Amino acid sequence: MTVRTLTFGCRLNTYESEVMLKAATEAGLEDAILVNTCAVTGEAVRQARQAIRRARRENPSTRIVVTGCAAQTEKETFARMPEVDAVLGNAEKLEARHYRDLPDFGVSAEEKLIVNDIMSVLDTAPQMVESIDGHVRAFLQVQNGCDHRCTFCIIPYGRGNSRSVPMGAVIDQARTLAEQGYREVVLTGVDATSYGADLPGEPTLGLLAKTLLKQVPEIARLRLSSIDSIEIDRHLLDLLADEPRFMPHLHLSLQHGDDLILKRMKRRHLSADALAFIARARELRPGIAFGADFIAGFPTETETHFDNLVRFAEEADIAQLHVFPYSPRPGTPAARMPQLDRALVKERARLLRETGARLKARHLADMIGKRETVLTERGENGHTENFAPVATPGLEPGRFVTARITGHDGKRLMADFSPA
Repeated sequence: MTVRTLTFGCRLNTYESEVMLKAATEAGLEDAILVNTCAVTGEAVRQARQAIRRARRENPSTRIVVTGCAAQTEKETFARMPEVDAVLGNAEKLEARHYRDLPDFGVSAEEKLIVNDIMSVLDTAPQMVESIDGHVRAFLQVQNGCDHRCTFCIIPYGRGNSRSVPMGAVIDQARTLAEQGYREVVLTGVDATSYGADLPGEPTLGLLAKTLLKQVPEIARLRLSSIDSIEIDRHLLDLLADEPRFMPHLHLSLQHGDDLILKRMKRRHLSADALAFIARARELRPGIAFGADFIAGFPTETETHFDNLVRFAEEADIAQLHVFPYSPRPGTPAARMPQLDRALVKERARLLRETGARLKARHLADMIGKRETVLTERGENGHTENFAPVATPGLEPGRFVTARITGHDGKRLMADFSPA
């Protein structure tokens, strides 16, 4: 058996799993499963532990190496699991030398640990990934870590402080991906809109995107992963207004729609700020669609606060709600706040998802009758420029095709791909 990965969580983890695979192969590691975990919720950690136990049952003699954010923040938890042979930190997982120095089988929990202080990591080295297995779009890391301390979030303690990949290295990587045939690139990071604050001249994410599109014309589509609207710069607004290769879809880290809860979360925006940005973006780029992260059941959230959240999602007309039931993360300020009953948290998350399903169906219905360019993907799926999912039966992955939207099933668009 060769080395393979199990990946949980964000797009950055997807990208880093390819880096891990490359590093482990370079180190000569064989017959191993690398589990790249997520720590954003307690459920994410539970799923990783469950997957590790299943992997051990199915592969009794294979080495299991656990890494990622949950391994960084809860290293002892994973080291104590008898199914785990080694635990690597988020910085260590990207370097071949650590895969050469893995501990022997059967060592103590303490000896399994190869996890250093993530806060001591001062830069993000450019990781050259020539391809991303199974994807027609490529994820490209531009930033790591986060300098903000939202009261609910454990991720800074798993990722460290914000640090940026130098612009030249990002452009070199994008050119490599274009040469491999990727037509769409997604710029990703933990707090991508903080890009450049630690680099000479303090370039912004928008300037990086502008420069990348200018210097790598082979890239047909450029997207951004999750961003913070309060940090949007004029260059990004310019791209929305004037650059057709910059895709009309933004996924916003909003978290809530009630101002008091936003303050208790220690977010840097209020609901009016987010609505103003969304309106400005729609003015610059008609047809743009928005996704957003929301947390339901945050500590102290009343029925009124929750109603404000639902009302905000509807007023903003968010096409894709990514709903998290609040999960207390040990060591965060929110975990010490008065907690809501877990049944109530789950019920509010369910109601918010219902709102999301209704908003998504409305968004898909609005696209019926339009002609769209679709990038075909594996599994007979594809996406429009504004990231609406489309069924692509019988079409080869990795192609741009023109389609007339004929309907939807609540989850995906249906389309006629015959010539106009």
